[in-house]
Amino acid sequence: MQISQQDVVVIGGGISGTALLYMLARYTDLKKIALLEKYSTLASVNSHGRNNSQTLHCGDIETNYSLEKAIQVKASAAMVERYATAHVDCERLLYRYSKMVLGVGAQECEGLEERYERFKPHFTSLELFDEKAISELEPNVTRGRQEQVLALGVRNEYSAVNFQLLSQTFAADAQAVVNKSVEVRLNTRVKQIESKGDGFDVATDQGVINARFVVVSAGGHSLLFAQRMGHGLEYACLPVAGSFYYTPSTLNGKVYTVQNDKLPFAAIHGDPDVLMPGKTRFGPTALMLPMLERYNYSTIPEFMQVFSLDGPVLAVMKDLLKVKDIRDYLFKNMLFEVPILRRHLFLKDARKVVPTLQLKDLTFAKRVGGIRPVMIDKINRKLHMGEAKIDPGNGIIFNMTPSPGATSCLHNAEKDMRIIAQRLGCSIDDVALDGDLRPV
Repeated sequence: MQISQQDVVVIGGGISGTALLYMLARYTDLKKIALLEKYSTLASVNSHGRNNSQTLHCGDIETNYSLEKAIQVKASAAMVERYATAHVDCERLLYRYSKMVLGVGAQECEGLEERYERFKPHFTSLELFDEKAISELEPNVTRGRQEQVLALGVRNEYSAVNFQLLSQTFAADAQAVVNKSVEVRLNTRVKQIESKGDGFDVATDQGVINARFVVVSAGGHSLLFAQRMGHGLEYACLPVAGSFYYTPSTLNGKVYTVQNDKLPFAAIHGDPDVLMPGKTRFGPTALMLPMLERYNYSTIPEFMQVFSLDGPVLAVMKDLLKVKDIRDYLFKNMLFEVPILRRHLFLKDARKVVPTLQLKDLTFAKRVGGIRPVMIDKINRKLHMGEAKIDPGNGIIFNMTPSPGATSCLHNAEKDMRIIAQRLGCSIDDVALDGDLRPV
């Protein structure tokens, strides 16, 4: 079988893979780059808008972020904003909304006041909204409410993204770079990756590709590929699925709630859905499911390989279940998946955002919600929250990028690009990169 040659092969056509394709094409002198995607369209799994919160995370209203992490995420978000606002399709890529994190009750309100004082010097557009200001922005949040409320937020910033369209735009812009071979191969399933000399043979159902460097950005499947090659054995994957509910247009912007520090899952929030005009989407719920892709039951055997139920994994699960808040949360979220019952149960949570919400307003969003591959660190026996990168140092990288991975797509791609450049000896046009993607 004929083997094609590439400088770099990127596996996975979601937001992370396409961002790297764009960065390599636009800012390096590499000549032959290919992206492989097993489905017929780019970003059809977790980067599709139906499977994520469509949020450009800036760190300002995410109460589970430390100040240090918030500053890092803000810089990553600025890169996406710089790219998209310079693009002819900006209005289809980014959306301006008000956004806030809502504190309910004295304890949460006090926490937001303290957070505001620490974050304000670094987030100059951040405001503390009293009940009157909240009511002006989001009248349904205060209508009928008895509890004390306060919110931390901004009035008008780019806060939502169509990540599937952004992925497709990255790929199109990469292929438009002149004097380079930049291939996007759809309907191409990777069967095996094998070390070959100074590079790798990537065996697909469409043939074999030899690459000097390989980057796997395929969600939970990245860990599967890594472990098949003997890497990342210190990790297991715990897939957490999120479901959502629709209401008629209830909110004008994004309204988050304060994160429970004891829960490693996203708190409920409401967002205008950029793919469904006239609807607000509430969620997510959280449910551990034995598959690497939501609604794709063929990935169950692959889950069994990366879950690797052994002593360290059992110890992590046991420690999680010792925490009453987590036990109660997991049980409640199991019930959220029961038809008929789930709407009644979810209504109580949704009323933390909109007190007057009625059962008739809620509709379960069918086949909406993706899988977040949460990593289990078996050595330290704890959950590894956020993004993970396995880099053995031999010319291959495996990326697992749950939230805020979509927001950080260009920043993470830059990291990979610099690793690739160092190994392959290619140059990077830092002047162009800084001019295009760094804040002025």
